[in-house]
Amino acid sequence: MTAAPIHIAGERLMLDPQGGLVWPAAGLLAVSDLHLEKGTAFARRGMLLPPFDTQATLDRLHGLLRRWRPSIVVALGDSFHDREGAERLPAGERERLNQITGNCRFVWVLGNHDPAPPFGVGGESVAEFAAGPFTFRHEAVPNAAPGEIVGHHHPKAMVPTRGTSVSRPCFVSDARRVMMPAFGAYTGGLDVRDPAIARLFPRGGRVFLLGKDRLYSFAMAPGR
Repeated sequence: MTAAPIHIAGERLMLDPQGGLVWPAAGLLAVSDLHLEKGTAFARRGMLLPPFDTQATLDRLHGLLRRWRPSIVVALGDSFHDREGAERLPAGERERLNQITGNCRFVWVLGNHDPAPPFGVGGESVAEFAAGPFTFRHEAVPNAAPGEIVGHHHPKAMVPTRGTSVSRPCFVSDARRVMMPAFGAYTGGLDVRDPAIARLFPRGGRVFLLGKDRLYSFAMAPGR
């Protein structure tokens, strides 16, 4: 598994192919848009999906924790798919999550899907989290100072390969911010060329497409 280094605000960050961002100097791991219990949220509306998304997402998170062993974990909002998501956690997954949040400082940044602190799980809840030159928030602020780490848009990109094309989640970065891919098992994505994303990168940037064991990087055209 090969992570990709980038430099923002004078600091070195590592982008992991599993969709996490690591700030090694601070022992910090960030993930975004877990959307835990999305399957049960859909089931309540009569749209039946296999109810294993939370398990799959926590399995991936556990892998990142083992690989990087952070002292701080920041979840960048929409960690639960709705306000009651934490209350619907199966007992086993609640126990797993409480073990995770008990083993390090765990920060829940509130998002538009989960605007209130999660019920019955550990960690601390904040509107945004500031550390060193970085501000970790759910949704980007267009004129924010350099050092913004955000989620929300679930960026993805499409690349041609062997006569066809492949669409995958991705990181997007420039000299001012990093936009994180959605980490959850049941999350979709928005193309990086969509105006909602492109306007946040008016001078262009780089896209880091998630692969099995590595990231694939290419230039992103200036936004309009």
